[in-house]
Amino acid sequence: MAVSNRTLRITVDGEPVTVPDGANLAPVLLERGAVFRRSVTDLPRQPLCAMGTCFECRVTVDGMPNVRACRIVCRADMVVETETGRTADQR
Repeated sequence: MAVSNRTLRITVDGEPVTVPDGANLAPVLLERGAVFRRSVTDLPRQPLCAMGTCFECRVTVDGMPNVRACRIVCRADMVVETETGRTADQR
């Protein structure tokens, strides 16, 4: 899907974000400096393969955990939670 000149709003870690219609979620989050998730040793993780193979870009989208951000096109009113927006007790 091509990115258009139109924009839409999503929510990332409780903050409204305006993104181009058709934008892929992973680059949107990378641009914001998000930590997508944390490893079992609490190291920050971000996308590695950008094609859905490595699972390093997992986030929660609309309440569904472990969604691969590199495989998702942003939709209006999408709610995204990353590890950046969570406290240690929420992990």
